[in-house]
Amino acid sequence: MNASSVGALENMLGDPCDSANPCGFGQVLAADERGDMLAAGEETLDRFGFGAEFVPAALGGRLHALPSMIELGRAVFRRDPCLGLGYGASSLIAAVNVWSAGSPAQQRTVADLLLRNRKLACAYHELDHGNDLARCDFEALPGADGLVLNGGKQVIANITRADAIIVYARTDTRVGGRSHSQLLVEKRALDGAKTTYPARLSSVGMRGVQLGCIDVNDCALPHESIIGTPGQGLETALKAFQVTRVALPGMFMGILDTGLRSTLRYTRQRQLYGRAVLELPQTRAVVAGAFADLLLADCFVTIAARTLHLIPQAGGVTSAAVKYLVPKLLIDAMTGLSAILGAQFYLRDGRNALFQKLVRDLKPASFGHAARVTCQMTIMPQLPLLARRTWLRDDSPAAPEALFDIGAPLAPFDFATLALGAAGHDPLAAALPAVCAALQAHPQLAVLAQRFTDELARLQAYYVALAPAESSVMASPHSYAQCGCYVTVLAASACLNLWWREQARVGQERDAFLADPRWLEVVLQRLQGRLSGSTAQHDPEHLAFLLAELEARHERAQSFDLTRRPLSAWGANPSSTLQES
Repeated sequence: MNASSVGALENMLGDPCDSANPCGFGQVLAADERGDMLAAGEETLDRFGFGAEFVPAALGGRLHALPSMIELGRAVFRRDPCLGLGYGASSLIAAVNVWSAGSPAQQRTVADLLLRNRKLACAYHELDHGNDLARCDFEALPGADGLVLNGGKQVIANITRADAIIVYARTDTRVGGRSHSQLLVEKRALDGAKTTYPARLSSVGMRGVQLGCIDVNDCALPHESIIGTPGQGLETALKAFQVTRVALPGMFMGILDTGLRSTLRYTRQRQLYGRAVLELPQTRAVVAGAFADLLLADCFVTIAARTLHLIPQAGGVTSAAVKYLVPKLLIDAMTGLSAILGAQFYLRDGRNALFQKLVRDLKPASFGHAARVTCQMTIMPQLPLLARRTWLRDDSPAAPEALFDIGAPLAPFDFATLALGAAGHDPLAAALPAVCAALQAHPQLAVLAQRFTDELARLQAYYVALAPAESSVMASPHSYAQCGCYVTVLAASACLNLWWREQARVGQERDAFLADPRWLEVVLQRLQGRLSGSTAQHDPEHLAFLLAELEARHERAQSFDLTRRPLSAWGANPSSTLQES
């Protein structure tokens, strides 16, 4: 995928504000009211061949670099989150397991399906066990002619529309970490008399995404359906999560992008107390803060995605950190924007009706696929070792320069490099002291940055002395909170190092906005507020700088993320003045 691919997709989807556009916001809302997927949107993505974006190039697809795949998915989420999840991301969640551990034959099967615009489903979830995969009861035990399937799975996107399902199942009756496997199940291979699909589940958000269940009873399946080595199911899932824990939050960012556009239009046109709502100081602070949070989220997502390419050993920690923090950032930002809209936020028709759908559709970002606490449980066992071997040490492995150079090309992503343990690699923590030491010419930034280095030193002392139980699932709430502080430090390092690399560029390669320290100061202050539990205080001039950039991008129809991608199909919003006393 390249920049022209995003432009081509945007042009095919058309102007979302055009009431005659079958892929416009009016039709998106109508489909949401019916609880349907946007049919015209799916047809457009079929013509674009969107499924190919999730297939590695070696298998005939267009998946090369993870940041590019994420950006293209974000374009769909920006238009309709249900379309982004129900058409695309749900298939990605399933496919990455096959790219990570599947046989060549299984990989060809999945690639062929996606290249033909078919859909996959991922059947991990059992309502009785939530995110505890080790306790899943669905069975695929050895039988006379292969495997025999018994049990049920619930809350599965596209289960009735998919051609193949990735099923997480118990393949050994013994207790232990090797008792479960993943299966690639082509639905045509299931005995229809022994397979049922209970009624579709309804949901508050993502109403167009078809959530369903599957029940099977003594259904035979070939032993070759197992993905990878029998008993490897949990390991495969944890490796695949490293990709999806970065990709999905990165795609969900499109919701905040559109939410900001809706809020800008509303606050510029609506009059309150004799002036535009956007002129009110509190409104300006909230809107500028939401923009800062979007930039923060994109910094963290982009660097985490590049980490998976360049330092895959560190991917497990960094990707879990992204999934823990970024959905929270997005939800908090949208909540703040909803307060500006006031009563308009609740309306399900009219010019501002899209906003309530965006808020509902964003909620699953924090718990869908993997809950935030599950991400903490991935990170916490690794922190004592990282604290001893990596943090604030002169001999820590240095991060490659390309990690923070977001314009540097990446080699095709290799799923085989995914690893379960960090093995002493923590590139974001390791890169923090050096960039802090180099900020003599930026005293305000230096003070802010030093606070995160000091926090890392505090965390190092905490984790070096930590009792083993406090890094397990039995950890106290205090230890879970310390994990959250660590994630905040990683996010600060990602933003600092990305900015430092950008401001070092010269000539036309330099992005004047990203090289400016003002946006970074606001971001670091907001992260510091998360550490201290206090509301960040920002320089009004810095907020004015962010607002000016936001409004300029809005007028020029550009994305609000790091790429500032042209959205040529997005026409100007109709102008009107609404009075309120």
